[in-house]
Amino acid sequence: MGEQPLRVLACGDVEGRVNALFNRVRTIQKKSGQFDLLLCVGEFFGTTPEAEAEWQEYKSGAKKAPIHTYILGSASQETVKYFPSADGCELAENITYLGRRGVFTGASGLQIAYVSGREALQEPAPAHCFTPKDLSALVAPLMNNSKFKGVDILLTSQWPRGVWQYGNNPEVNTKFCGTSSIANLAEKLKPRYHFAAIEGVHYERLPYRNHMILQENAQHVSRFIALATVNNPAKKKYLYAFNIVPMRSMEPSELVKQPQDVTENPYRRTGKEKAPQGKTGFDTSEEEPASQFFFDLSKKQGGGPGGRGRKRHAEGDRYHQGPPCDGDRRSQGQPYDGDRQNQGQPKQPRRPPQPTGPCWFCLASPQVEKHLVVSIGTHCYLALAKGGLTPYHVLVLPIGHYQSVVELGSEVVEEMEKYKAAVRRFYKSKGQRCVVFERNYRSQHLQLQVVPVPLDKCATEDIKEAFMVQAQEQQMELMEIPEHTDLKQIAPPGTPYFFVELDSGEKLFYRIQKHFPLQFGREVLASEAVLNIPTRADWKECKQSREEEEECSRRLRDDFQPYDFALED
Repeated sequence: MGEQPLRVLACGDVEGRVNALFNRVRTIQKKSGQFDLLLCVGEFFGTTPEAEAEWQEYKSGAKKAPIHTYILGSASQETVKYFPSADGCELAENITYLGRRGVFTGASGLQIAYVSGREALQEPAPAHCFTPKDLSALVAPLMNNSKFKGVDILLTSQWPRGVWQYGNNPEVNTKFCGTSSIANLAEKLKPRYHFAAIEGVHYERLPYRNHMILQENAQHVSRFIALATVNNPAKKKYLYAFNIVPMRSMEPSELVKQPQDVTENPYRRTGKEKAPQGKTGFDTSEEEPASQFFFDLSKKQGGGPGGRGRKRHAEGDRYHQGPPCDGDRRSQGQPYDGDRQNQGQPKQPRRPPQPTGPCWFCLASPQVEKHLVVSIGTHCYLALAKGGLTPYHVLVLPIGHYQSVVELGSEVVEEMEKYKAAVRRFYKSKGQRCVVFERNYRSQHLQLQVVPVPLDKCATEDIKEAFMVQAQEQQMELMEIPEHTDLKQIAPPGTPYFFVELDSGEKLFYRIQKHFPLQFGREVLASEAVLNIPTRADWKECKQSREEEEECSRRLRDDFQPYDFALED
């Protein structure tokens, strides 16, 4: 298929000259047409009063960036104050801070890895520095995927040490330039484009190969490009424009084409030359969970990373009624793994977390409409959805008070997976496929919505496309994430998100930045492309009498009984 390339701009250190940068971008776009995104490496903010005043105009909304702009974090202690947290966030309209380190993938499939700041020289690391553990956490999930070939783009502020070997020489003192840990990172991630800055020069290295000739199968080449500072007096190049088709959309023969000027890999060393693990390298065996953040890159998207979905005021799916809750805030003081056992004491069952106030979903709550409960396990329970899309639309919920999947303890996750597997088998016996979604936004208690779709209605690919298309229509971008990715890698506790799991194992994720249409999951499944029951998109329009609900629950309990593992305990 003829995939349209993305048009991308990359920029070196801005150092607070935001107006100069965006004026230059406007000129380029006027002459060459619209670009899809701008990636900034190095130091974006300045330290002068003029730079501060310039930034305030964008922060206040008085001025707006002319292109979706993604920036790295601080490379010095002086500019740390501009970043409200280590996690990625929108700093101003069209200007997004990516985060400390991570990977994000757009719906187009373009995959970008990034590391903010400089290498830490001491522990604990200052806020503007990264550590070997950061790099390990970035690399490990990617390398664990057997299909991993490399990333499309790598963004770092510092240069990789030795990148000039076998290639053309840069205008820098190579004795003091770059860090071995970034070189190690680039060797492992095999980026097609690697951008860096903070040395104040422009350097475009000859492309280098990622395989050994006659010893390994051909792989794509990598290009390293360092960019100068915006508006530098020597007029060195600080903006780089290029087109790129995501790696996953390219034919293998196209991807591995070697240009005539390709060189050996500058980071490959013989056994004797290999750098020792420790200060300059990083060991992926000492991995910690990777905090990966995914932002919007669709060139058709008009609303920026935050998305601008239509506002809704309904509370979404629930099996009982209750007041709307602010799901953006975690309940204070709630233990996530239950109470710890005292040593020497007989092991007692863990007490599930308790809400600080009334909760409409905690099983012990007097507000729960228990006639809708279908099955009760040790840590989770199954309930008929109130106002469900179909008679077999159910919820899987934790018995204890947890707000989202990423806050669950391992034993709760395990039982939740058992319920999902049991419901899948149940649906399969009815000739239906299973769609699971979670909305961790304006919800107090985790609800996994599990909806059956008849096999003869549509294929899994149709359901996936329906979610993608409707998300794009509302200026949101659902990211496809690897099948075995732990959600905790993507969304730390407290992060609002929407998540879909298809019966093929494919997973779609959207990190909610601002507003989110609360009925989105139902609307997609009720649409003509899937269940074709658009009048049932709003659960409030599907309510039944108490007697009807009791009858539906009884029927479901009877039908589900052969698959209910809780009855075996």
